[in-house]
Amino acid sequence: MNTGLLLYIPYRHLENRVMDAIRAAGFDVTLAQARLLQRLNPGGSRLTELAEAAQVTKQTAGFLVDQLERAGYVQRMPDPRDGRARLIHATDKAREAAPHAEAEIARIEAEWEKHVGRRRMTQLRETLEKLCEITDPYR
Repeated sequence: MNTGLLLYIPYRHLENRVMDAIRAAGFDVTLAQARLLQRLNPGGSRLTELAEAAQVTKQTAGFLVDQLERAGYVQRMPDPRDGRARLIHATDKAREAAPHAEAEIARIEAEWEKHVGRRRMTQLRETLEKLCEITDPYR
């Protein structure tokens, strides 16, 4: 099995569990919407920046933002640096979902650590952080 698939399978498991936890807590978001929400900058994001970070087309990002705005997870506000532009901001409703996701991630990481041991889990995390230095253009 190649390394990419070995990275993807545990990530997909984590992502599915996090989505289940968020939905169980009463937040009705799709996986595509959640992936977009994850990439919002704290000070807001322009649609083009968000589309690029989420690796989707501007049209897809716009469609997802429209859905998220109708559901109350984001709001569009004027960009103070450019009155013609709009920034997309997470709302309190979106921020309220974060602790549920974070708690589930902590549970999953604890399970993984119990399975592989603390030393290996630490090494895994350090290795992945090192790889992000050369693979994450948004870091």
